[in-house]
Amino acid sequence: MTLRERFHPAQGGVRGMRIVATGLLVAMAALFFTAGALVHLHPFWGYVRAFAEAAMVGGLADWFAVTALFRHPLGLPIPHTAIIPRNKDRIGDSLAAFLRSNFLVPRVVARRMARLDVARAIGRVLAAPPREGAMRAGAGKLAETLLESLGDERLGQLFKSAATQRLKALEIAPLAGQLMAAAMAEDRHRPMINAAILWAGRTLDSNEHLFRQMIHERAGSILRWTGLDETLSTKILDGLFRLLGDMAENRDHPLRLKAEEALGNLADRLQNDPELQAKVAAFRDSALANPAVGAWLDGMWQSARAAMLRAARDPESVAAGRFGEAMRQMGTTLQEDVRVRIAVNRFARRATAALVASYGDGIVTLVSETVRSWDAHTVTDRLENAVGRDLQYIRINGTVVGGLVGIAIHIVETFA
Repeated sequence: MTLRERFHPAQGGVRGMRIVATGLLVAMAALFFTAGALVHLHPFWGYVRAFAEAAMVGGLADWFAVTALFRHPLGLPIPHTAIIPRNKDRIGDSLAAFLRSNFLVPRVVARRMARLDVARAIGRVLAAPPREGAMRAGAGKLAETLLESLGDERLGQLFKSAATQRLKALEIAPLAGQLMAAAMAEDRHRPMINAAILWAGRTLDSNEHLFRQMIHERAGSILRWTGLDETLSTKILDGLFRLLGDMAENRDHPLRLKAEEALGNLADRLQNDPELQAKVAAFRDSALANPAVGAWLDGMWQSARAAMLRAARDPESVAAGRFGEAMRQMGTTLQEDVRVRIAVNRFARRATAALVASYGDGIVTLVSETVRSWDAHTVTDRLENAVGRDLQYIRINGTVVGGLVGIAIHIVETFA
């Protein structure tokens, strides 16, 4: 085998079959002349001559037809030959239109994907990832190459932009209001009120001297001269401590109920008050524009990128940790939970159909323009390498069938 055939086996096969078909045609020509010289010796040679003559005609006709597809026979500009090179642009457009109408149609893709259980397949891989082999090594190497080749800054900007857009699209006020209402319905707000009361008591206790100093400075000179300002400070502080203690012990304390009512009103306003929602949204946008939030997102991205690179370079260490256990649990869930599997499969179908709807025309244009950019020689070689071997079989079959038809005609002429 030559080096050309080793790296282009299809091309070598086409050339070999072309030699066989041409050799058979030459053999029929030699047999025709041989039988013509011996036909007077025995009637048998008449049948041989008829077979060879018709075989030559069939072989030549099919040689002309096959050659006319790709080039001009014998280099002669015969009309309606070199069909593929002359029509390569139309072939590319037809191929692109065929792909668009038969494959890159959202409903067709969705219908075909309905037969696929994508979630179960993903679940099997996650639950029992391959410990070795080309797929595991190739996936890790591909992930590492992508992460390194795209660049940290570029990927980081994409991550920050995506995260910021998602946060900006998040309606924080209604969500916070719903969470507060749900927490209050289950009495989960009470520990928060208890914590607030405890914080107020500790703050008052640790800053008692400040309160006494404030009362002393605001008291009249008579109160300070008689020392009643100190007594007043003690009474006020004792009253505040007693009030906070009663609120902490009595769940139905009036001030505590007022605080709960205020929280309920706030939860309702967060869900239904457009003015308050606009203020919360403005605060959200202002916070996202703060450089500190950008630095926080940068830190998140760096941590995520480092984790992904570790996973790509050493999948065993990741698979053995908590992340690997979480992935295995997710894989088990995808295989066993029918509702989750249906949801994942539905998402995969919709996502794929959406990609086809968005980029189908671009793929079609790419195919058409790619074929148009090829020169005629490239198109001819690629198509001939793909189907040329079978076309040479057509020449061989034409030669054999033509010979059999020739014998049949000779028999009819002989006995008619």
